[in-house]
Amino acid sequence: MKIALVKYNAGNVQSVLFALRRLGHTADWTDDPATLRRADRVIFPGVGEASSAMHYLKARGLDELIRSLQQPVLGICLGLQLFCRHSEENDTPCLRIFECDVRRFGGLDMPAEPGGSRAVLKVPHMGWNKLRQLRGPLFSGVAEESYVYFVHSYYAEMQPGAIAQTEYGETFSAALQRDNFFAVQFHPEKSGPVGQQILKNFLNI
Repeated sequence: MKIALVKYNAGNVQSVLFALRRLGHTADWTDDPATLRRADRVIFPGVGEASSAMHYLKARGLDELIRSLQQPVLGICLGLQLFCRHSEENDTPCLRIFECDVRRFGGLDMPAEPGGSRAVLKVPHMGWNKLRQLRGPLFSGVAEESYVYFVHSYYAEMQPGAIAQTEYGETFSAALQRDNFFAVQFHPEKSGPVGQQILKNFLNI
């Protein structure tokens, strides 16, 4: 199987490559259109900033290329956000694969304990959270309320394409799907056996 990771001026590539290696696969990290088109699976990883990543994609024509891909494609973290319509991070128009917007955590209050005071949400949201309302082949063999690892300051609104959700101050889309495009806000490559199962499921779709 040929696997390609989209190179787009973002980080978090090595941990994805290591996770794939644990599953017995190697991958090309590339911004070459022909290599991306030939791949059996495309992964869009990322830890970075939305506007600079979109600038990199547009400068190389990768924005249109990604939208045209027919094989299974998986966006991770910033990858999910760039698949959406618009991000509040530097007022960035994104790829519009999913018709939802990306908002910044902030100004939200955590619910108070009985008799306690309210606390402001910490941003970025960092740590382990439960997944709920799982559906679709990406979560085959993954139990409801499984824990996965998040690191992010922005989130995708809830919308009909959500195939998993979680809560941090409010409920948001933890995973999205439209046709051959899948995306997760959490980091499967850092989420232990649950994350490995999700990556395995993606490769088997």
